[in-house]
Amino acid sequence: MYWEKEIETLPREKLDALQAERLKATLRQAARSPHYGRVFRETGFSPGDFNSLADVPKLPLTTKDDLRENWPYGFLAVPREELVRMHSSSGTTGRATVIFHTAGDLDAWTNLVARCMYMTGVRKADVFQNMMTYGLFTGGLGFHYGAERIGCLVIPAGAGNSKRQIQLMQDFETTVIHIIPSYALHLTGVFEELEVDPRKDTKVRIAFVGAEPHTEKTRKRIEEYYGWKAFNSYGLSEMNGPGVAFECTAQNGLHIWEDNFLVEILDPETLKPVPDGEEGELVMTTLRREGMPIVRYRTKDLTRILPGPCECGRTHRRIERLKGRTDDMMILKGVNIFPIQIEKKLLDIPGVGMNFLIVLERKGFNDEMIVKVEVAREFFDGDLLKLQKLQRRITDELKGDILITPKVELAEPGSLPKTEGKAVRVIDNRKD
Repeated sequence: MYWEKEIETLPREKLDALQAERLKATLRQAARSPHYGRVFRETGFSPGDFNSLADVPKLPLTTKDDLRENWPYGFLAVPREELVRMHSSSGTTGRATVIFHTAGDLDAWTNLVARCMYMTGVRKADVFQNMMTYGLFTGGLGFHYGAERIGCLVIPAGAGNSKRQIQLMQDFETTVIHIIPSYALHLTGVFEELEVDPRKDTKVRIAFVGAEPHTEKTRKRIEEYYGWKAFNSYGLSEMNGPGVAFECTAQNGLHIWEDNFLVEILDPETLKPVPDGEEGELVMTTLRREGMPIVRYRTKDLTRILPGPCECGRTHRRIERLKGRTDDMMILKGVNIFPIQIEKKLLDIPGVGMNFLIVLERKGFNDEMIVKVEVAREFFDGDLLKLQKLQRRITDELKGDILITPKVELAEPGSLPKTEGKAVRVIDNRKD
């Protein structure tokens, strides 16, 4: 069932006991796969050696490279004829990874997504418009089946075709949508072009935003413009896709569903656990997957466990909004910079628009950062002084935060490239 009050409010000691029991079963299942069977033999580990959650640090870590090197079936823990679906990561940081599901896996995943949606107020009477890409990407089908499990009327709109998206919202009285945050910001211009007021001319009340890191200011912009409640969702293909962690109505961190996933936060350099409240790399283990269990997967996502209970009463721990990924990090002149840092600073500046692009170039022996940012059309009315003043302010603000001086280029609204999937924020033209 998608509404599992007993599980969602399980006392901590009982939740820990449930995790330990499910992890024992996961390790036995994982040992059937070629990869973990080999790793366990090489390290002298047997699933029978696992006694409690205190033994977790002794278990091997799994990386994306492990998944790539065992392409395509090296992680399978069941005969191939028991599989019913394959999904794939985007492959934006290298060769894509594939994840396989049994019918039982899909049923459990569907229940998790439904649990997330129900937690935010989605009910059977809602009309759900899914504006995500369908196919190998998990986001589209994951939310689709979750909404159907609740009983919603589902509109599988897919990505893009902005004017049609708005027409669907109006004609079929959509109440809930699933959308990438950068596309939600882009869509504001289309609403204005069509002279449609999303607050008055649609019935949308809830938006699920995810698939790319975004700041709290981005969420606030979406909520203030549209009048929706925008809930942050987190998922990754290796752990199913959407449904891994989700905001409740308190919107103060994302509950990780610990009956399905074991969560660790490790120092990305030492790989040692960090205390709750301290930032590190999110490491996760599947606890209910049959077809392709994954043990201690290094997500590369940077976050922290939020200490203390949530006001909603759920006992599953919360992670903070993602800061970024360790492999998204840019290094210029010895300084570590994340795209989300730049987004956060840009959104603090009046006149800055909805889209930006970071281009990294190498001039001789020096690296250079170019930040192209859309600004309000009023800055292109011929007043060069006003344009230059804004350009200087953006440069100074960014320099104060990232400690290097970028070259800032201002662009008219809608002029920077748009993507239907995850927003491309960085183009690295440097040669090794």
